[in-house]
Amino acid sequence: MTETRQQTPAEALVGMVDHVLAAAATRTGGDGEPLRVDERVYAPRVAIRRGADHLVDHLAELETRLVGEDPGADRWPASGSTTDGDLAPFTAEDSNEARSRLVRPGLIWAARLGAPTEEQFDDSPGDGWSFREPASHLKGSTYYVDALGRLS
Repeated sequence: MTETRQQTPAEALVGMVDHVLAAAATRTGGDGEPLRVDERVYAPRVAIRRGADHLVDHLAELETRLVGEDPGADRWPASGSTTDGDLAPFTAEDSNEARSRLVRPGLIWAARLGAPTEEQFDDSPGDGWSFREPASHLKGSTYYVDALGRLS
């Protein structure tokens, strides 16, 4: 029996970013037409926005807690909000911009998640999640782009 190595949280987050970008790239050339999914409205820009917002929001939360500061309230638009801008056509240029918006924060997360010891990884700096918890939570950011489906 061959053992399969489980992904590290850092690998899982980088994989999530790659998955979102690959799926979103299949939606370029569309007219921004939204889809109703689970009583919400999604378009490619919503999937990118949610992935980027999640990465930045939770990274800011952990970084501020690491230095003993209060991260403040979460004021990011929720996945239930679809703006007029979200409904604009999603072009190849938008896909390239999305790559910048998602890859670099994903790399920061991967570096941050590679730094703690296993013990520190499950500890919580201040009040709130440990490093492991948002990493698991962020992997779910593929939901938004998967809800749209791939066009090709």
